Amino acid sequence: MDYIVYSIPVFLVLILIELGWSAWSGNKVYRFNDLISNIGCGIGSQVVGAFTKTTIFTAYLWTYDNWRLFTIENSILTWIVAFLLVDLLYYWFHRLSHEVNFLWAAHIVHHQSEEYNLSVALRQSWWQGLFSWWFYVPMAIMGIHPLMIVTVAAFNTLYQFWIHTKAISTLGPLEFIFNTPAHHRVHHGSDPKYIDRNHAGTLIIWDKLFGTFQQEEEEPVYGITEQLGSWDPVKANFHYWGDLGVLAGQCNNWWDKVRVFLKPPGWRPLQLGGFQGPKKKDRATYQKFDTVTARAMAIYVLVQFIFLLGATSFFLFQQDQLRTWQQWAFSALIVLWVMDLGLLLEGSRIANWLEVLRIAALALLLLSCGNMFPDPITFGLNGGIVLVSLAMLWLGIRNRSKITWINKVKALGSSP
Repeated sequence: MDYIVYSIPVFLVLILIELGWSAWSGNKVYRFNDLISNIGCGIGSQVVGAFTKTTIFTAYLWTYDNWRLFTIENSILTWIVAFLLVDLLYYWFHRLSHEVNFLWAAHIVHHQSEEYNLSVALRQSWWQGLFSWWFYVPMAIMGIHPLMIVTVAAFNTLYQFWIHTKAISTLGPLEFIFNTPAHHRVHHGSDPKYIDRNHAGTLIIWDKLFGTFQQEEEEPVYGITEQLGSWDPVKANFHYWGDLGVLAGQCNNWWDKVRVFLKPPGWRPLQLGGFQGPKKKDRATYQKFDTVTARAMAIYVLVQFIFLLGATSFFLFQQDQLRTWQQWAFSALIVLWVMDLGLLLEGSRIANWLEVLRIAALALLLLSCGNMFPDPITFGLNGGIVLVSLAMLWLGIRNRSKITWINKVKALGSSP
């Protein structure tokens, strides 16, 4: 059972509750465009995971069957040991994801949002799972069954969802042992004293043990040191890889080209200026990236986002019943979908034409799945989605988005 996929409805309900708290308390912790982008990244992550999780589990199982040193029986003590090992190994994977460029390229997506709320927990990289699973292979070699490894790892991930919130300040004595919202807010800060701190998954004791703990003092400035400046999840997942490729291309020798990917973020060879540390953001002048979207277009994006949630749920829960080409077609369509919603929020002209193409592709793909539904339902669903989408798109493109900027301190409701 994929516990994370089955938890998605709970995540969405909790996000709605936090939205209600935000409106009731007057703490503005959500922006519509940021919310759509965050969940769009999460949707893409689940789509990629649908193709990789079985392969990863098979690799664990092969390692366990052929290379295990012991056969550890299933017991309460084994589960406790597995929990501690997963949490420790996650700490080191997470820490190295901030200290090694190619791992940072697969993790940076999670830190790009300049807000801090539960939707940020869903803002996951599409590639991180391809690198993280290696860190747990030693557990299979020790003799811990792969099913136990992936189960504990899933619950380690689930635990971290609720700590992405401003609604909880501190938790008293629990702060000494567990990773909490206060500790994780520090981790998402781009202030110099907060960068690369508090890497823990469940237990904060690892940061205290290995010297990476930082207490929350003033509220962090969230996000990465250089703004992404986009709501497009595709750009979010590829932009840093592109930056590394450009930097490697500027290096004079092959060893430096390789070191670009192995060194920490900010590293450059001496002939390109040497190491460049993160720039400190001036709280008095720093502004968040934002866009102003016409009401009609915002409503269109919201409706399409709801359709997207339905299409993604269909894909994730019915994947085994789809033909191979349909699986790949659905995944490509969903990637195009999340990208285009982001581009629409930016006011991109090409997004309008991409939307027409996407709507047509969706209709054809749903028709190809006619064997899974009674025919009247298939044609009714197709017709309804196409007509509603085209009508709303026509209304939406009459007004275009304009990029603007919102003062960071004003948005926080505090003085610098």
